[in-house]
Amino acid sequence: LHMGKTMKEDLTVVVKYIKQLYPPEFNVFSTYAELYHNYFACQAKKNAESHLEDKDIYLLLSWVHNIYPKDMRKDHVLAEELEKVKLGSLLPSSLSKELEKKYLDSEEATIKNSLSKCLDKEIQRWKEDKEPEKLNGHFQSELLAIFVVQSIYSGRKRAEDISAAVGEELSHRLSELLPAFLKSYKDAFEDFKEKSKKHRYYRPILTANINNCWNFRDYAEKNMAETDDNKASILSTLSDIENSGFDVLLQQLFAQLKPIYKKFTENKWDSSNEIMNEIIKTTSKHISDFRTLKDPFYHAIIEKIHARLVKEYIMRLLKRKVSLKTPAQQQNLAQLISKNAADLEAFCTSNGSQATWLNSALPKLAEIIRLQDLGAIKIEVATLATTYPDIRKRHLEAFLYIKANLSRSELKSILGYLADSTASTPPGAPLFSNINVS
Repeated sequence: LHMGKTMKEDLTVVVKYIKQLYPPEFNVFSTYAELYHNYFACQAKKNAESHLEDKDIYLLLSWVHNIYPKDMRKDHVLAEELEKVKLGSLLPSSLSKELEKKYLDSEEATIKNSLSKCLDKEIQRWKEDKEPEKLNGHFQSELLAIFVVQSIYSGRKRAEDISAAVGEELSHRLSELLPAFLKSYKDAFEDFKEKSKKHRYYRPILTANINNCWNFRDYAEKNMAETDDNKASILSTLSDIENSGFDVLLQQLFAQLKPIYKKFTENKWDSSNEIMNEIIKTTSKHISDFRTLKDPFYHAIIEKIHARLVKEYIMRLLKRKVSLKTPAQQQNLAQLISKNAADLEAFCTSNGSQATWLNSALPKLAEIIRLQDLGAIKIEVATLATTYPDIRKRHLEAFLYIKANLSRSELKSILGYLADSTASTPPGAPLFSNINVS
C-alpha cells in the first residue's frame, strides 16, 4: 500500500510539474514510470516467492489483477501517459498462475469446511426437538440455506474482485461443491426422518426442511445455466428431499382415506355422495397443517392430494365389484360419479390445487358408463386415451366390467380401438400408470 501510494503520488508530480521541465525526447515520465514499476514488480515477486498466508495471497493477487492495473494505471491524471509506456504485469504469468491455484484451492477447502460445520450445527438443532420458527406463517430453518448460499456467493464475489477469470474458475469449483453438499444434506434429512419419528416436533421440522429447499432451488435457477449438469443434479436432489418430506406428511391422511374409499364398492355406490363428503371432511382436517409450507410446496402437496383422491376413486371403479345390466342403472351410476367428480374438483380447486389436468378423468369415465351407442363409446374412449395416454387395455377392460350389457364382440371392439389409439403415444401425465389392476 505504501509503495502504491508513493508511486501514484510521485508520478502525478512528474506529470504535473517535472515533465515540462525536460525536452520531450528525454521521455522523462517513461524513465520514472519504468523505474518505479520495476522496483514494485521486484518487491511483488519477492513476496510471491515467500511463504504467504491466505489473506496475503488474496491481497497480492488483488494488486496484480485489480488495484495496480485499474486503480493506479487507469488514474485520470496518469492513464494517458502510462498508456504510452506499456508497463507489464507486476508478476510473471507463471508465478501469478501459481498464486491463483493456491488461492482457489484454499478458498474451496475453506468454504467446503464451513458448509460441513454449518450442516452439523443444523443436524444438532433438529435433535434438540424444538419447534422451528415461523415466518409469514411458514415453518423455517433458513439459517442453513442462507449461510450456504451466502458463503458461495461471497466466495464467488471475492474471486471476481481479483479477476473475471479467477471468479469463473472458483464459481465452477463451487458449483461442483453444492451438489455434494446437498447430497450430504439429503442423507442427514433421511436419517432424521427415519430415526426421529417420536420427536414432538417431528412434522414441523420436516416441514421447515422442505421450505429450506426453496432458497437452494431459487439460487440454482437464477445463477446456474440450463446446460450445467450440476444444476440438474441440484434440482433432482432438492426434489428428492421435498418428495420424501411430502410422503411422510401425507402418510396419516392417506391411511385414513383408504377405508373410506372401500365403502364405495362395499355399498355398491349407493351412498357415494355421503362417502365423498366424508373424504372431503377428512382431507380438510389435514390441509390446515400444510399451510405451514411455503406457497410453491403447499400447491405441490395439494396437487399430490388431488391426484391421490382421483386415483383412489378410479381404483374403486376398476375393482369389478359392480356390474350393471340396464341403461337406467348405468345412467344412475354415471350421475353419481359426475356429482362426486364435481364435488372433488370444487374442493381441491378451492384449496389451491392447480392440477387442472386431473379434472376431466372422472367425468369422461362417467360419460363412458352413460353412453349406450357403440360408436359414441369408442369416441369417448379415444378422447380419454388422448388426455391420459398412460391408460392401458387392462384398465379399460376392468372398468367396462360395469357395463354388463356389452357383448364380447363389442367389448373386444372397444378394447382394440384403445390399443390402436395409444400404440404410439408416449405417457403424458401419470394417472393410470400407477394404478394396478388385480
